[in-house]
Amino acid sequence: MRVLGVDPGSNATGFGLIERSEGVIRHLRHGVIRPPKGVALEERLHYLHRELSEILRVDVPEVAVVERVFLASNPRSALVLGQARGALLASLGMAGVRVAELAARQVKKAVTGSGAADKSQMQAMVTRLLSLDETPATDAADALALALTYAQAGPLAELQIRGRRRNSRRAMTQFVLGRTR
Repeated sequence: MRVLGVDPGSNATGFGLIERSEGVIRHLRHGVIRPPKGVALEERLHYLHRELSEILRVDVPEVAVVERVFLASNPRSALVLGQARGALLASLGMAGVRVAELAARQVKKAVTGSGAADKSQMQAMVTRLLSLDETPATDAADALALALTYAQAGPLAELQIRGRRRNSRRAMTQFVLGRTR
């Protein structure tokens, strides 16, 4: 199973690709997508969409793991992050890649043992767990951590995605038939 972690951002989006085969997790590649500085938001969003679409075309992951939205203290920052996230989710949807979402605290706890781990702790643990020669940039390390957390859950993660889809279909059917609670 190929798992792509995506850490959304309008100025820097981290990505990390790993493969889980017979219980062994192997690093394939990682990086940071950085739109040109000083361009309009719509151009940055287009750049993110285009670059992630190319990664998906080349690497063909089976599932992508995206950080779940959190509440930001600055409404403008939250809105821009949401727009970047939307552009990235559109790329994933167009490529037909299944999407799972994980909360940042959940990922930090799974990778470091502490839900309050800082960026340098995440980088160090990702480097160690994947036996990387060099420490990845913080955005790429976060993306790799998302992919690692999902891959370590293995079959349980697959059940959670299937169950959520089944439940959402059931809810939609009830809504359409007028049987809402």
